Amino acid sequence: MTDPGSAETGSADTGPADPRATAHEPSVDPWKGLRGIMAGTLILEAIVIGLVLTVIARVDDGEHFQPWKVWFVSLLAVAMVVASGLQRRPWAIPLNLTLAGLAVAGWAVHWSMGVCGLMFAAVWAYILYLRRDLSRRMAAGYLPSQHD
Repeated sequence: MTDPGSAETGSADTGPADPRATAHEPSVDPWKGLRGIMAGTLILEAIVIGLVLTVIARVDDGEHFQPWKVWFVSLLAVAMVVASGLQRRPWAIPLNLTLAGLAVAGWAVHWSMGVCGLMFAAVWAYILYLRRDLSRRMAAGYLPSQHD
């Protein structure tokens, strides 16, 4: 039997080794996965925003189907698809948040677009939380790829 305070099990005084002491740069790019999530979110958001065209065409006998609304929705959906390919740029996150804000401002087009914009705004808030958490873990040396 081993003594609970022996070197094999570690003692309560020393605790686990400091991960920052053995951490190195991650062997895989941890930001690549987050960029993929952001690009995928933009594509999904573009699809949902594009479907608003069918809503404004059919609800209230097409009362909301006005040229400026069609242009706004169409250009916003196309901008989201284009932005999904620009996630490596340093200005990608401000662009993503601007597009999400425009989706919320789509309340002027139809309330259903504003609701969809609010739902995606919550998704973007969670993505920003994940980004902050990843940055903190990377700085502290807690990523598994920093200990290969």
